[in-house]
Amino acid sequence: MKPLLKLYRGYANQQELVVMGHVFCPTTKEEYDFQKRSFKNAKSIIRMFRVKTKGNADVFLYHDGEKIHTKALEDGYFKFCIPLKNDLAFGWNNYRVSIMHNGKEIIEKGSYVRPHDGELGFISDIDDTFLVSHTRNIFKKMYILLFKNVNDRRIFEDVVAHYQALSNSGRGTGAEENAFFYVSSSEWNLYRFIVEFTKIHQLPKAVMLLKDIKTSLLDFLVTGRGDHNHKFEKVKHILEFYPQLNYTLLGDDSQEDAFLYEAICKIFPVNVKAVYIRQTGSKKKQKVVKTLENISSLDVSTLYFKSSTEAIAHSKSIGLIID
Repeated sequence: MKPLLKLYRGYANQQELVVMGHVFCPTTKEEYDFQKRSFKNAKSIIRMFRVKTKGNADVFLYHDGEKIHTKALEDGYFKFCIPLKNDLAFGWNNYRVSIMHNGKEIIEKGSYVRPHDGELGFISDIDDTFLVSHTRNIFKKMYILLFKNVNDRRIFEDVVAHYQALSNSGRGTGAEENAFFYVSSSEWNLYRFIVEFTKIHQLPKAVMLLKDIKTSLLDFLVTGRGDHNHKFEKVKHILEFYPQLNYTLLGDDSQEDAFLYEAICKIFPVNVKAVYIRQTGSKKKQKVVKTLENISSLDVSTLYFKSSTEAIAHSKSIGLIID
């Protein structure tokens, strides 16, 4: 048995590199198998929420000819925030992190992005914004999470076309893409699942910022729920980390997205270009309608939409999607 080292997508600007991950206790259990179905899938999902993390583990980052040492936090989470001496390449780049186990070095590779020069940044929620999750119905949400594997999960119609158009807006035919971030109340336990889902549906490759990892069956029963302050703090951090970008915020009305985005617009009055909120029920919520009206009074374009075709048309009308 050996401890597991999991790395997540990091990000960088001109001054700083941020990479992060988790250290887990040694185990012989299999990782989540994306092909399993029904009860076998449920077993794999539950296992993902019964992990044992390794706090205070020694962790090493290889960067710019140096081996930088830190220790994991109590929940096994580690994060390197490194001031940069030299410019990093634009686009997606690899990084290496290691831990020691029984005198042997275990090395894993991750990736980080330094966004290409541009003006646009996009921050999107996940559940019920592009991944159909039925957050409003906890029993249906749990059933789908347990018994539908990643290949069986649904995505909203035309959301891929919208996100791809936003990612490529103003970029021409080159490989450069606008900065994209997925910020969610889902926990780090579901990171691999979300990465695989976005790959299957060809959504833009993005940095993901998720909620603290869960390590018990009780935690699993309340996955994605509870305090959403972490989403506000993470969105706020992105705008502070890349202050030169004009942002579009995408969410839904199943939880608190509209109200979190309203607060962001008030704090960053010149950085937010548009706010999109998906309608998840049969009727629009009046509180959300009023919130978006208030956001609009800050000269931010808003749309409360049911279908992503509406969002695409709106994005074109305000010049957010440019060929």
